[in-house]
Amino acid sequence: MIRLLALRELRGLFAMPSTWFMLAILQFIFTWFFLNTLQTFLEIQPQLAQLANVPGVTTVVAVPLFNLMALLLMMLVPILTMRMIAEERRNHSFALLLSAPLPIRDIVLGKFFGLLTFLIIMMAGVPLMIYTLALGTSLDHGLILGNLLGLLLLTSSYVSLGLYVSSLTVQPIVAAIGALAVLVGLWLADIASSVEDSHWHFISPVNHFQKFNAGLLDSSDVVFFILFSAVFLMLTIRRINNNRIYG
Repeated sequence: MIRLLALRELRGLFAMPSTWFMLAILQFIFTWFFLNTLQTFLEIQPQLAQLANVPGVTTVVAVPLFNLMALLLMMLVPILTMRMIAEERRNHSFALLLSAPLPIRDIVLGKFFGLLTFLIIMMAGVPLMIYTLALGTSLDHGLILGNLLGLLLLTSSYVSLGLYVSSLTVQPIVAAIGALAVLVGLWLADIASSVEDSHWHFISPVNHFQKFNAGLLDSSDVVFFILFSAVFLMLTIRRINNNRIYG
């Protein structure tokens, strides 16, 4: 049932003209940034060759591109999650879904995996662009795979938080602004904190992603993302279950 609900959400996303416009804009941004960074790398390559530890094309081109994706997803996911619950409530289609004999857990997880699958499809063009460089040079596959894993975990955390905020209101704009405010707030608090062991570093998803971005795979970061996503998914399930009970 979760798979069917996820496919329903995926079909709904691709049926919207705004989705295709958004995909076109994002692919343009990613392609422009990729080509511009690659051009810069080619121009400074003679200077890089004089360094003791020469950074490769993966470090100079791919790593900043993944970092850009992480920041763009921070702004994109709240726009997508606002329609998952808040907009459906406003259109009264969510009440019909709740009236069906479906577990709340399946409904929430169906929306979660549907949107996550959409975002994976949306991001698939980036690693394809990066691997075109393998035709002319060697790539650090471990660093690329580490970034892909980190980006997947980061996206999962964004979606879970966005769904929870979307479940708190019937106003899509409020849901989008609320989720964006939380994500950006955590990011800015992490940047602004100068204390090395600050709790802001610990609860900021972007801070944990930066380790993946640098090629450092730490099990504690994986556990953080799993717990972060699980907590907000459980909160969403509880919130919607209360709505079903108390109407």
